[in-house]
Amino acid sequence: MSAAVALTVAGSDPSGGAGIQADLKTFSALGVYGTAVLTALTAQNTRGVTGVHAVPAGFVSEQLATLFADVTVHATKLGMLGTADVVHAVAAALAGRPGGPVVCDPVMVATSGDRLIDDAAVDAVRSELLPLADLVTPNVPEAAVLLGVPPATDVDQLAAQATALLGLGPRAVLLKGGHLGGEDSVDVLATADGVTVTRRPRVDTTSTHGTGCTLASALAALAARHRTGDWARLVDPARDYLQRALQAGGTLGVGSGHGPVHHFAGIWER
Repeated sequence: MSAAVALTVAGSDPSGGAGIQADLKTFSALGVYGTAVLTALTAQNTRGVTGVHAVPAGFVSEQLATLFADVTVHATKLGMLGTADVVHAVAAALAGRPGGPVVCDPVMVATSGDRLIDDAAVDAVRSELLPLADLVTPNVPEAAVLLGVPPATDVDQLAAQATALLGLGPRAVLLKGGHLGGEDSVDVLATADGVTVTRRPRVDTTSTHGTGCTLASALAALAARHRTGDWARLVDPARDYLQRALQAGGTLGVGSGHGPVHHFAGIWER
């Protein structure tokens, strides 16, 4: 049997904690062969983003077409796409579903607070990518932007907004509640079968760079490895992986701001 293959379509993070670097590390940690199509170059570190250079949409299309012509991809993770033109290109390339289940992390704002996507791209994500997505994984601010409503402030509102996002076309929504605060980190999975709430103890750490990228890519990796889009089955192991990465992030000592999570926690030590 050939290796399970996952694809990340996202921007690059020179500091290695987020973007395609985080995705490829996550794929590897979870036993999946990683492929990558770059949509943007960023100048960033653990303290913030100082610049974004978009890859031309035509070259994003060429990367995708060339990859799919040769490599069988079992699951695809979408991250920062940056511009409306790139969103159009990615949506067109995935319309025939050559990359297996699609996990869309609608990256709009970095952990540092820096905006990573323009308004036209937000509209394109809403209208073109969400209907293609098998799973969309927004955080609280991103869900509010996509729905045009105030951010959720409690678990009931999380559930209501996750359900509302289903109306935009994705087959499932994992609304991440980390912004709510509290002793637990609460996520809500909404599917056609209903709403499921998952909780993990909140990790007291500043090493949170790349958490959203890591969770979405873990879900894509598990979907590729198990050849399934049964998200109710995959959310818990993906969250467990992220929990370990968060707990060990501080041991890396990388950077002086929001350090990265430890994608190889429990692996390097062995």
